Amino acid sequence: MSETPRSWETGGDTSAGLPQRRTGHAFAHTPHRSDSRSPQTPRGVRQPGPGGRPGTIPPVPGRPAILLVAALCGLLLSLATWQVLAVGPLLAPDHALSRALVRTVPDSVTERLSDLGNIPVAVPVLALAMAYAAWRGRRRAALAAGLAMALVPALVVPLKLWTARPGPLEPWAAGYYPSGHTATAFVAYAGAALLVRPYTRRPWPAAAALALTGATGAGLVLRGWHWPLDVLASVLLCTPLLLVVRRMATADPDRRQGRGI
Repeated sequence: MSETPRSWETGGDTSAGLPQRRTGHAFAHTPHRSDSRSPQTPRGVRQPGPGGRPGTIPPVPGRPAILLVAALCGLLLSLATWQVLAVGPLLAPDHALSRALVRTVPDSVTERLSDLGNIPVAVPVLALAMAYAAWRGRRRAALAAGLAMALVPALVVPLKLWTARPGPLEPWAAGYYPSGHTATAFVAYAGAALLVRPYTRRPWPAAAALALTGATGAGLVLRGWHWPLDVLASVLLCTPLLLVVRRMATADPDRRQGRGI
């Protein structure tokens, strides 16, 4: 039989060419991510939401970011320490600010604020948060917070002995730089907030930690028990410790997830 030639009207039709790949049912429902990551995230890597439900992966500061912030804090702390040892020009505004603030608030108020940095007040808050984190299976994060608190006196006491800075109201005394109360409050309250942060989406733990640490530092300066630079030095000293705690608290998985807890 002879073949019937195709008409000129259908000469441009491409249906007779090679079969085209068609988007079927399976391709239409394949998820795609805008960040080029795999659509499936391992369960152990995900950050649980409230009540232990699977959540999303939060942004965790990587090692370069932690090292950069730690280096910046170390540089600023070294500058402040050098000024204290050499009685440099940075101490003039520090003294002026202290003279303008000391005893402007009743001592009964500032002493209560300063007491927030006492060990019997601040450390039990961190201990409770550590116990809760360990009970939820985040033992490495709890251990990191405990080690951070243990490092506070190991770092503060040698600096106090080395600098031997006198106090605003006690020029005959020494050992005021940096502030041990501020360091204790910062690590205790901020460390506790970092440990409970994975279990709440509300910002109140971080806000409470900053408020308590700020109240402690303000009370110490207003009462005349520390110079403003003493408080700032303690914040710079403890920030790298808390960055490590934050990384551990975020990366350590909740081992009680999926057990009805």
